[in-house]
Amino acid sequence: MTDIVADTGKNRQPLTSDQRNSFVAALLGWSMDSFDYFIVVFVLADIAKDKSFGATATQLAFITTATLVMRPVGALIFGLWADRVGRRLPLMVDVVLYSVAGLLCAFAPNFTVLLILRFVYGIGMGGEWGLGAALAMEKIPGARRGFFSGLLQVGYSCGYLLAALAYLLFHSALGLEWRWIFVLSVFPALISLLIRSRVKESEVWVASRERMRVTRTSLKDVLLDGKVIRRFGYLILLMTAFNWMSHGTQDVYPSFLKATEHGGAGLAASTSTWIAVIYNIGAIIGGLSFGALSERFGRRRTIVLAAVLALPIVPIFAFDHGTGFLVLGSFLMQVMVQGAWGVIPAHLTEMSPDSIRGFYPGVTYQLGNLLAALNLPIQQSLAESHGYSFALLWTVVPGLVAVIVLTSLGKEAKGIRFGETAVTTAPR
Repeated sequence: MTDIVADTGKNRQPLTSDQRNSFVAALLGWSMDSFDYFIVVFVLADIAKDKSFGATATQLAFITTATLVMRPVGALIFGLWADRVGRRLPLMVDVVLYSVAGLLCAFAPNFTVLLILRFVYGIGMGGEWGLGAALAMEKIPGARRGFFSGLLQVGYSCGYLLAALAYLLFHSALGLEWRWIFVLSVFPALISLLIRSRVKESEVWVASRERMRVTRTSLKDVLLDGKVIRRFGYLILLMTAFNWMSHGTQDVYPSFLKATEHGGAGLAASTSTWIAVIYNIGAIIGGLSFGALSERFGRRRTIVLAAVLALPIVPIFAFDHGTGFLVLGSFLMQVMVQGAWGVIPAHLTEMSPDSIRGFYPGVTYQLGNLLAALNLPIQQSLAESHGYSFALLWTVVPGLVAVIVLTSLGKEAKGIRFGETAVTTAPR
């Protein structure tokens, strides 16, 4: 059997149309997931003013929690389905699910309906990342996974950036109500669906299923393998640290920039939004740069390097030394934080057995995200009692240290040839 996604030695050849389509679809899908998630963050205050909802700001904040809670459920459902029937069909159903749920949010008549729609949306968001990353990384040549891993992960930052720009345009410039912004997300998602309909099934999955048939191995056999279980637990811890680091530097930061109490910077809403645009540009630069560097220096070393470089930036990032320093600190912080994240799509997919690559990366990622969901209420509580700078300092630094330690203790499988690992074990 020929190598499925092996490096042929011609590493810089253009991608085939199938490889390109699978990657573009994954990038668009992940970007739109992020766009829709962060749009909610931007419009919460506007929804709270809508008298038809009759909900407090605290109640509305639970909408984001609802999405986070359901993401592991989506990763589990769509991941197991994809490992049984292939990547294409579950991914297309997933896109339809979160596209429709996101669009219907624009027509939600009350808080209860909106909350239910965000639960459904969370299932779709949970399924998108793991399956999209698995299909894209299985098709990308092994020696180029690092760069495309970084490019795929910056889709999250692109979505955040687009959400900020959309809010500035539709709300601040055009004065349109919040419902119109939700309508935007459906169009790129439908483009992603159209592209995915042209993508061929993963040859790695086909080969893996054939080996399982020949060896009479079931998915249950793979999932219950001791080495697979141990690595599963480790990756959940690693993803918890990663999500704590990421959300710790993003979720409460807009509040810190705008707040006039608790040591906030007291900036105008438009100024803080433009700073969000700038630091998301930094996130895009970081993801691309460190993802590419991981091909030369390895996955773990690159992640550790990015997290170590982030530590001395914390004083500039977390303390108000003036608007200029806040722009610089937040920009550099996201270069490093999302630089470390840029390695993750390649790292998680390479650490996953071929036969459960639909399930393994997505579920570990989303469970880690769920466990890190307490970050925001902890930060908000610390900010109210000790100030925003204290809250950022004592949540971001431990997150960075945890990423450094857990990554250093782990292993990697950079450049592994997908389709050649034993069906019952994780890569070494």
